[in-house]
Amino acid sequence: MNPILALNAVELARALRARRVSCVELMEATLEQIARENPRVNAIIRLREREELLGEARACDAELARGEPRGPLHGFPQAIKDLEPVQGLPTSMGGFGPLRDFVARADGIMVERMRRAGAIFIGRTNAPQFGLGSHTYNTVHGATGNAYDASRSAGGSSGGAAVALALRMLPVADGGDFGGSLRNPAGWNNVFSLRPSIGRVPTSARDVWLPTPAVLGPMARSVPDLALLYGVQAGYDARAPLSLDGEPGRELALDLGRDFAGCRIAWSGDLGGALPFEPGVLDTCRAALESFRELGASVEEANPDFPLDEVWRAWLVLRAWQAGSALLDVYKSAALRAHMKPEAIFEVESGAKLSAYDVSTASLVRSQWYEAVRAFFERYDFWLLPSAQVFPFDVGLDWPREIAGRRMETYHEWMRVVLPVTLSGCPVVTVPAGFGAGGLPIGLQVVAPNRAERAALELAHAYDRRTGWVSKRPPTMIGGTGGAR
Repeated sequence: MNPILALNAVELARALRARRVSCVELMEATLEQIARENPRVNAIIRLREREELLGEARACDAELARGEPRGPLHGFPQAIKDLEPVQGLPTSMGGFGPLRDFVARADGIMVERMRRAGAIFIGRTNAPQFGLGSHTYNTVHGATGNAYDASRSAGGSSGGAAVALALRMLPVADGGDFGGSLRNPAGWNNVFSLRPSIGRVPTSARDVWLPTPAVLGPMARSVPDLALLYGVQAGYDARAPLSLDGEPGRELALDLGRDFAGCRIAWSGDLGGALPFEPGVLDTCRAALESFRELGASVEEANPDFPLDEVWRAWLVLRAWQAGSALLDVYKSAALRAHMKPEAIFEVESGAKLSAYDVSTASLVRSQWYEAVRAFFERYDFWLLPSAQVFPFDVGLDWPREIAGRRMETYHEWMRVVLPVTLSGCPVVTVPAGFGAGGLPIGLQVVAPNRAERAALELAHAYDRRTGWVSKRPPTMIGGTGGAR
């Protein structure tokens, strides 16, 4: 691997500004890494022509020579998740056939900010159709393999982003999260992600007043890198009236140091026996808890005081209402419906059965759940849960139909461990928890109170400095054939 790619994003940004590394050198190293790693995993799709990209890199070098850096991402090669509009690039919405060659005429708000910060858009990262399901595959671009074992799932819907990060094909990456789409891929590929508070990163939604649980956020190989991209993405935009002010900190040197002596942490595990887990997942996550105790924190098992079945039923209603309504126009066209995956049809048809009263009742449950979580955070500073209930499964499956002998009734039930956090609206940083007996990674959700992104980043950073899991690189990058080193 080219030594340039061994730099983390904060180091790389400084090296580019100081002109110790050129943007052309970075682009050449990135394209070489993609040529070496991507054919095996299919994380990056729609890669642009080499000469075009090198031309843009040369232009970035010329700007630096004139003392005109655009921002923290100046010269960074970036592949945007194939659900966000990027001006001039195909946006197939996760491999929806009729949109195979659709080209966006304008950037989305987040993409616009990344472009303004100096990013060079080299292509796309793969995603499942319409972002549905926590497994990255579609009939247009194919499946994305896990960074640690390409025969296993990368997770989703930000699976391509997570794998590209883990294999050093990108310095940082973007993603989105409704039902774990930032968290599961990060946990399964041994990297970090931040699902921010609702509204922190503005989105280019069709309905600007719809209070959706879906958010956009950053992924990275270190917590300072995560904070770097978050600072670019976050902040109010008048086009998104429900968006919040950002927390960017200093542009390239956000200080995340903090003492955690006396910090109170709750660990929920299987949420009091409510959820099934593949053997080894909980054991791996419990072993990681010791690192938080070594930081001086107390960790005890506890759960918010609220019936989780009610949260699950509310989730099903709100998901069907919002995901289904977004796809209704597609569903109404017989020609387009023929290309929809079963999960997309399921959401539309489930949503069609709902009344306005069903939706308002589910929203009320969500509000009651938020109050229960808010009260929980009066007792604890942070809340920890696994990032998934299983290790990465066979890439040829659509979704796990059973966990520990319990049948999964819907395509998202196997990810129930992330859904209470989604409906709480609280920010969560996913951190690596380690590797199971088969050498595959799993992660932990580090949840903080609403709008306390900085606190979650600080704890994640302290944990990372103690554990260093990301240095356990994928086997192809260290000469092995499987497992972690």
